[in-house]
Amino acid sequence: MNTFSLSDLPLALGAFDLKGRSVGLVIVDEINGFATPGCGPLAPAGPDGCVERMISQTDRLARLFEKEGRPILLFLDSHEPGKLEPPYPPHCERGSGHEMLVPALAWLEKSDRARLVQKDCINGFIGAIDAETGRNAVIEWINDCRLAAVLVVGICTDICVMDFVLTLLSARNHGLIPSLADVVVYEPGCATYDLPRPTVDALGLPATATHPRELTHHMGLYLMASRGAILASTVLQF
Repeated sequence: MNTFSLSDLPLALGAFDLKGRSVGLVIVDEINGFATPGCGPLAPAGPDGCVERMISQTDRLARLFEKEGRPILLFLDSHEPGKLEPPYPPHCERGSGHEMLVPALAWLEKSDRARLVQKDCINGFIGAIDAETGRNAVIEWINDCRLAAVLVVGICTDICVMDFVLTLLSARNHGLIPSLADVVVYEPGCATYDLPRPTVDALGLPATATHPRELTHHMGLYLMASRGAILASTVLQF
């Protein structure tokens, strides 16, 4: 079997310039149930430097966007109590507080620039579809704001962030969002979790629950870039 290294899946990260462009910020699931230690089965068990970096970078970006009058959309994973989302255990149930923004971002709930969208599935683009009318809150937000680009941050890089970005790219390519040219992922504002195989075995979980953080973060970024997303390591004017 050939030896595999991350260099076999190359990444190209650069600077993304906001100047002179209509850009919206999308924040994916930076809520207690995924990012505040001890808040449910899918949250960090204790302090987590990668998650803390993500929140800090997101807060700085969000304050810049609000200051410049740019639009912000936030996804909040939010589930009806008792309604399962396989293969995950119950999480982020409404009324638990786990579905709320992390404390550092709670100020966005009162921001005139922010739109909060609750979702009950991994993919925020799908979760933004009204089951009765078929209207999609993401498409409407981008079209109403006539955005030329969206800048995406959040958790988890290879799960909710990636699924949203890949679907958004397909919607753009399908002509559903005429103004949208670029979908940009800001790497310092993204994070995922670590669940080594020995821990998986000790917990009695299936082998597919294994989730090495460095590899899955890298793979998420690689797959998004391979489908046409732009990866950014810095944001100019930031």
